[in-house]
Amino acid sequence: MIKIALLLIILYLPFISVQALNFNEAGRLAVENSFELRNEIAALGLREGIWMWGIRAYIPRIGLMISQEDRLSITGPDSFLKNYSINIDQLVWDGGRLSLSRRIERAELELANRRLVHMASEIAETAVSAYREILYGRMILDIHNNSIASLREQFRILELELDLGLVRPGDLAQAEITLAMYELDIISIILDLEHSERMFSHMLGLDNLPALHEEIDIFGSPQLPELDLALSIAESRNPDLEILRYSIARREAEVRAASFSWLPTIRLNGSFGISGRQFPLSRYNWSVGISIDFSSPWLSGNFGVSTGGDPPFDRNARYNQSINPLPDPARSFSPRSAALALAEEQYIYETAHREMQASIERLLISIRLLDRRRILSMEVMELEKERYVLSELKLSLGEITRIELMELRLECARKEAAVVEAAVILLQALRELERILDMDYGEINLFSEVIQ
Repeated sequence: MIKIALLLIILYLPFISVQALNFNEAGRLAVENSFELRNEIAALGLREGIWMWGIRAYIPRIGLMISQEDRLSITGPDSFLKNYSINIDQLVWDGGRLSLSRRIERAELELANRRLVHMASEIAETAVSAYREILYGRMILDIHNNSIASLREQFRILELELDLGLVRPGDLAQAEITLAMYELDIISIILDLEHSERMFSHMLGLDNLPALHEEIDIFGSPQLPELDLALSIAESRNPDLEILRYSIARREAEVRAASFSWLPTIRLNGSFGISGRQFPLSRYNWSVGISIDFSSPWLSGNFGVSTGGDPPFDRNARYNQSINPLPDPARSFSPRSAALALAEEQYIYETAHREMQASIERLLISIRLLDRRRILSMEVMELEKERYVLSELKLSLGEITRIELMELRLECARKEAAVVEAAVILLQALRELERILDMDYGEINLFSEVIQ
């Protein structure tokens, strides 16, 4: 059972100043800062307390009654009567309905626990995704900053060449437009990045964003488990399937409860009282009995017998019964309705299981293809860099213009950005597989290395 106390410990840890932030720390801070999650945890804690006190239904019910009757009569003697009594009522047997009811409530709490953990996981995943977007934006910004530095140097050389009469003013104007548009693109990237960082800090509940410890690895290839092993892990650990299994357990308990609803309930009851006109009270009375209640769609009623005494002279015995025909015929459909709900839940589970298997197969294929795309992007980037070096040589030989060289430098930047984008897309697909397998960030690589 997933203990709600574990989440409470996580959420109410004292705030610690963060110096460097990794993926796991970012997820923890986002979970800790979620007001909605804290409310859900508090509500679930109340439900846990209510369920715990439900054990009271197994314990005898005790009632105390105190009464005093004072009667003044004009024609007869006055009457003063005091009565103190204690009543006890104990459930003996109800066909297991109370236990089944508590089991259903427990299953609902377990289901709520799993949904709460899933909610926390989604919040943490959102934080990690925002973290990854910031890393991506920073890498793209670094690429563009390096490119703009190179373009500015080329523009400076163009200005010198214009002074020497080696280029036309139109060439300088074209280079200036290219440079200005590129600077506008960089400003747009900076603004988007600053907005993302502010939103990320707000998500984590931090005033200032600390240093980000993680990096996007554009060189490494992921280590993947075999399909059969991945399916086996997902079968036992996938959170969505686990939630559905808890839901099936709850429906099964509901079916059993509906099937046993016709069984009677047997209760024992007793009372003891003392009475009299004045203290000390001199008379006492007692009684013990048994009652049987039954309720079905077609017939309901009650039977009860009891015996008692009012010493020293009186003894008594009582018998009572009541029968109500056709109290609720529509309730006869409850067992079939519960069985249909169970069948629907089982179908949902089977469908989710098949979809999970298909998702794992698709992701394993996609990750390998995306890794191949990353490798090809890096090869294209290296070729583009070599082309740029050769173009610098061609420029010195007068075969191309400096404007063309600047365009080639921009093309190099685009190829570098394509490598980063390919790596980010690969990481996203890899993380999706980890989520299906209920693994932490980067755990799949460590797991695959161990099993190999």
